[in-house]
Amino acid sequence: MRDVLTSCFWSGDVMRSRSVSDIVLSGTVEVPVPPARVLADWDRETSSRMVLEPGDVEVMPLARTQMRWPDYIRCVRAMSEWTGALGLPAVLAASDIALMACRGARYHHDGAQYGGAAFCNLFLSEDKGLDVHFPGTGHRIPLKRGTALIFDTGQPHGVIQRGSSGFNVADFAPDRDYTQIFLTWELPIENAHVARALEVAFDIAPSTSLQADGEQVCVNGEQAIVCPDSGRWCRVDT
Repeated sequence: MRDVLTSCFWSGDVMRSRSVSDIVLSGTVEVPVPPARVLADWDRETSSRMVLEPGDVEVMPLARTQMRWPDYIRCVRAMSEWTGALGLPAVLAASDIALMACRGARYHHDGAQYGGAAFCNLFLSEDKGLDVHFPGTGHRIPLKRGTALIFDTGQPHGVIQRGSSGFNVADFAPDRDYTQIFLTWELPIENAHVARALEVAFDIAPSTSLQADGEQVCVNGEQAIVCPDSGRWCRVDT
């Protein structure tokens, strides 16, 4: 039997419960090639200023990229058209956006920080032999320039080597470029269009949400954590 996942999240000052969607929306949109000066800036940021290690996911300076890349607006327009075609009109324009970098990603969920959101990602780097993998749903999506994703923040995921069955630091040799740069939007999960697209049900465990002292994901009614190497759920002993 599949595990039953429940997200407890803040809705204003009230803690609510909801289901965790196993739907992953994916596609490919037309994204222009970033100019050389933008690529060089990204490389300096990830190799010198932040020293991105295997498994790390870090925030990048978005304003600098927007200033140096006139075609950046084409990326946003392409994502607006894609999400609109999925029945999410004007959701991106009202959502927070960030520029991110990862050198692979250990398995994790984001429901303890972003339980009230779904993530919408657009990858800007070329194909470097990496996949985003959702072990609980079986989705495995190759990452390349133009890869677009929408998924529930409570669903475990990682970025791993293509052909690998899990995250392994040894897969990310220091002399190879495995860095992926991507834009991410936080879509409000309580937005009717977002909830409908991901088939999220609300207030499914009111007693659990009332007892929660913070945002979390419960598995079969008990708080759990994700194994960073395999993506499997592990029970939290209280």
